Amino acid sequence: MSAPEVVATYLVESYLPLEDAAEVIAGEQSTGTFVAVARETAELRRRFAARVVSVDELPPADLTHDLPGAVRIPGARRRRGRVRISFGLDNFGPSLPNLLAAVAGNLFELRQLAGIRLLDLDLPLAFAERYPGPQYGVSGTRELLKRPDGVLLGTIVKPSIGLPVEELRIVVRELAEAGIDFIKDDELMGNPPHSPLAERVAVVSEELDKVAARTGRRPMYAFNITDDLDRMAVNHDLVRDAGGTCVMVCVNLVGLAGLAWLRQRCELPIHGHRAMTGVFTRAPGLGIDFVAWSKLARLAGADHLHTNGLSNKFYETDDEVLRSITAVQQPLFESVAPSSLPSSPYETLPVLSSGQTPGLAPETYRRTNTTDLLVLAGGGIHGHPAGPAAGVTAMRAAWHCAVNGEDITTTAATNSALLQALETFGFPHA
Repeated sequence: MSAPEVVATYLVESYLPLEDAAEVIAGEQSTGTFVAVARETAELRRRFAARVVSVDELPPADLTHDLPGAVRIPGARRRRGRVRISFGLDNFGPSLPNLLAAVAGNLFELRQLAGIRLLDLDLPLAFAERYPGPQYGVSGTRELLKRPDGVLLGTIVKPSIGLPVEELRIVVRELAEAGIDFIKDDELMGNPPHSPLAERVAVVSEELDKVAARTGRRPMYAFNITDDLDRMAVNHDLVRDAGGTCVMVCVNLVGLAGLAWLRQRCELPIHGHRAMTGVFTRAPGLGIDFVAWSKLARLAGADHLHTNGLSNKFYETDDEVLRSITAVQQPLFESVAPSSLPSSPYETLPVLSSGQTPGLAPETYRRTNTTDLLVLAGGGIHGHPAGPAAGVTAMRAAWHCAVNGEDITTTAATNSALLQALETFGFPHA
């Protein structure tokens, strides 16, 4: 039986032959350095050296810039390829921080590389034994919301910051009474002096309790508890003790180890925000691809994970967004049956956000072919000319049309909220 290993897939660009560039990565990230050393024995290399699994050359990219300091060999052309490298688990054990030291670490600084991007990770079952992953995921979130099927619709509190707590009360009341499934703090709203988390928790919980008593339904509210570790634990307990049903954490800001630390102590679903992910993903020839990053965030315990949405206000294309949604839905340990995993099957709910409006519903459903989505509309709900409640009504009607194959414009003729939304926001994908 072979020893457990992690296989990392990279997009590599170099003026060296790709095989040589791959060996540089494998050496630098395991037993080697820039020069041979006395105690790097053949036996040590056999046990611990990373191994190049495959090198597949790709057509050159249309890029004009090398990474700063990249070595250019006179007369050599810039080569580009997909490289797979195996790292023995004995090198770092099932530890997310130490895994990243091996598969990422210093390699982004290697002068032999004109471009380097971590695309994907194949992880052994030892990581499932160490990290329980999402506690609630898709099914647990649906159970808490009493929404066994259908797209889950949500929004972000707007304005993002500066809203007085008593005005937040009114916004939450209106959204909850309109039948929204999910509300969340903006990632910019943590625990600021002008709107302390404790005050927001008290006000929001009181309003949600009142609405639940009247309607029998209670939306999920994700309070942003992102903070230093000691404060994050206190923040979680504050939300839990008030009867809250969700906490939000900015994954990159607390780190994977911080997220995993929270997951061990958390009793509520963790809404994983992707703030600052563009640092890793935006440059096509550098960083960590969303596919790889999302696997690590899921492993660390994110129950929900932002993937962006179609026709979004940020840089990603629709194809890139769809790829991210698919990545979050895929099994984390593809060769392992869910029943044999020590904990959950690592199911995480994809969260679509950024510029989402009712007119996007038909195309989003057509291209994702699933209702296991949490669709967040900030401006698309709060910017409705008749107010946030009408924004919720319009989003719900649009998704009903999308899922049931009904023409959205025909429905809008008898649904004033939807008609106003389409007139205001249009069909961004058209």
